[in-house]
Amino acid sequence: MLPFARVSVIGLGLIGSSITRAVRQHMPSVRLTGHDADPQVRETALRLQLCDDVADTPGAAVIDADLVILCVPVGAMGQVAGEIADDLPADAVLSDVGSSKESVLAAVREAAPHALFVPAHPVAGTENSGPEAGFATLFQHRWCIVTPPEGADALATERVCEFWRRLGAMVETMEPAHHDRVLAVTSHLPHLIAYTIVGTASDLEEVTASEVIKYSAGGFRDFTRIAASDPTMWRDVFLSNREAVLDMLQRFTEDLTSLQRAIRWGKGDELFDLFTRTRAVRRSIIDQGQDDARPDFGRSHD
Repeated sequence: MLPFARVSVIGLGLIGSSITRAVRQHMPSVRLTGHDADPQVRETALRLQLCDDVADTPGAAVIDADLVILCVPVGAMGQVAGEIADDLPADAVLSDVGSSKESVLAAVREAAPHALFVPAHPVAGTENSGPEAGFATLFQHRWCIVTPPEGADALATERVCEFWRRLGAMVETMEPAHHDRVLAVTSHLPHLIAYTIVGTASDLEEVTASEVIKYSAGGFRDFTRIAASDPTMWRDVFLSNREAVLDMLQRFTEDLTSLQRAIRWGKGDELFDLFTRTRAVRRSIIDQGQDDARPDFGRSHD
């Protein structure tokens, strides 16, 4: 039995359009309704046949849904939840895909206090955005963290978990606050570092733009890939998860200072030990199937 029969996706960018494509592939009998605030995105969604129906307003998109997924930037979750609150069926489950959880939970509770809200976060994505960037296998063998608040309906939580399993994801449940600390170090801090390094390189007047591009075949290239991510989304993530991000940033700053001292004083053994330990972490990520062990990170050279 399907966990849901009528799914509404609000926000048809990379994640939202990937959800609709994955539902089409794995649960073809599910009725899909979509909405996006951008009229051009709605037109693209119709052209790509991402949904059975594309509504002009958020409220119209959720009228007969039994699952509504908010796929908008975390800073807009509360506003959108308020826009659908009056039209959301009483027995519908409301969920999201946001990268921070405590702030989203508070915003949605305030805007739609009667909603049966079960937050979730599929830990998957690319640096691309928009409805044409989505693909059905985005969630395959990737983690989706479901973060039910205290007192959440157990059946609704399990239905959301099963929905993501049907899309190919591995599912873990986690408290919202713990999720935010974990993601601060595994996702948010790396993006902040990437944005900073790319910004530093562009500010160095003695390094011309042509040199940055010409020699970006090394580590800089991989930082620029992360830094190409959607700026609106990441602005909202950093602001909504500021306490956890600032905590992890302070820890990183202290570790960076220690590394700086090791380099300054020629402590080769200390550097070697650090690099050996971090190399083992990288290998464990590959062993768990969360990245590609092929040469050059599996990039095609055709």
